[in-house]
Amino acid sequence: MLTLHHLEYSQSFRILWLLEALGADYALKSYDRNADDNLAPDEYKALSPLGTAPVVTDGDLVLCESNAIIDYILDSYPDSALRPAAGHKDRARHLFWFHASPGSLMSLQGIAMVLGLLEMRSPWPISSLLKAVFGQVRTIFLNPRSSALIDLMEKDLGKQPFFGGDNLTAADITLVYPMYAALDKGQFEGRTNILAWFARIEALDSFKSARAKDDRERIIFKF
Repeated sequence: MLTLHHLEYSQSFRILWLLEALGADYALKSYDRNADDNLAPDEYKALSPLGTAPVVTDGDLVLCESNAIIDYILDSYPDSALRPAAGHKDRARHLFWFHASPGSLMSLQGIAMVLGLLEMRSPWPISSLLKAVFGQVRTIFLNPRSSALIDLMEKDLGKQPFFGGDNLTAADITLVYPMYAALDKGQFEGRTNILAWFARIEALDSFKSARAKDDRERIIFKF
């Protein structure tokens, strides 16, 4: 049986939601982060090939990386609407947003996080110089790219209710982690179509059941 090794406040919520949306038969093993450093416990890091969340086991198989896990699981559900088939009218849209999650949105968030950490932890006067350099990086690269991506999200969600098209797909599921991270930082203020998407997914029975099994007070994720 497939087992999801679920780390609290992490990307593994996406796999939990996927499994609930599929009505899959699976085992769930939850792990708490270390209280002192907020990292995954040693037991979890020893299990995962990269020491990161999410990770699933299926017999002798140990698999990490969210989108790889999503594709692996969906291979057992070839008729699922969560992955529109070739020729489906929403296939291209689904594929774009499915890959935009790690390829664009999370990459931009990761760069912003690293810049912020370097600014905070670098000693003066290096920190002063870094702030000036990183300010230019944000102005020239990060901010325009992020704004363009959010503009496209708002536009697409004005045409169809989900990132994957007319119905929920794995594109919405893989985006849930970076989308809530961006929401928590106030990046979607005034974006009515995007905010409506959050309300829409939170109303889904599969999302509610995943949240109940996640058993956390807030929908917030940590890098």
